[in-house]
Amino acid sequence: AGLVEPHPYQRAAVADVMTIDDVVVKTVTLIGTAVVSAAVTWAMMPDALLGVAWISAAVVGLILGLVISFAQLTNPALMITYAVVEGVLLGAVSKFYESLYSGIVLQAVTATLGTFLAMAALYKAKIIRATPRFMKVVIGLAAGLMLVMLVNLVITLFTNSPTVLRDGGPLAIGFSLVCITVAALMFVVNFKQIEDGIALGLPRRYGWLGAFGILVELVWLYLEMLRLISYFSED
Repeated sequence: AGLVEPHPYQRAAVADVMTIDDVVVKTVTLIGTAVVSAAVTWAMMPDALLGVAWISAAVVGLILGLVISFAQLTNPALMITYAVVEGVLLGAVSKFYESLYSGIVLQAVTATLGTFLAMAALYKAKIIRATPRFMKVVIGLAAGLMLVMLVNLVITLFTNSPTVLRDGGPLAIGFSLVCITVAALMFVVNFKQIEDGIALGLPRRYGWLGAFGILVELVWLYLEMLRLISYFSED
């Protein structure tokens, strides 16, 4: 007897589940959108407005990111909007730093991509295993750091001067190194969540959340790399 032809609804259901290829496409889409948005911001944004664009994009991006994360939203338009906003942030921040330290953006991009690829290789080789305890600890550390950075940002805005966590001193260097380490480990958390989603056969739209998580970590890692390199670029 030949193979039984699956019911049309069954075929649709199978086609509508998360796959690694689909997550990759969505991730590339979000990263590409952010890069284009950053390039346009860099080229079109007057230097006098960089600060306004920087702060505005950071606030809007934070709000959108929290809404997407806590509500587990998978709307493609919302994801693209988030990527555009993050691109504005990246473009404004990068243009500002490049004006102070020539070549710093290329160094930060290289370090960020290198770290991402290294973590992907370590995860694939099972050198770093995302155990339940690992996941809880890393997510807890990331949440704690985000809270500290948010409070630090508010203090900086009100005092108009950097705190000891961001003034380029030994404590600031140490804080950036901690942030870079946790951001790198968060890639492992993202990879595990994507892997689990695929194993559970989650609907295809959840691939957007996987792509969103990777974009969030890439942006965080890049900004920390940019800041850390700037500390060592001072005259």
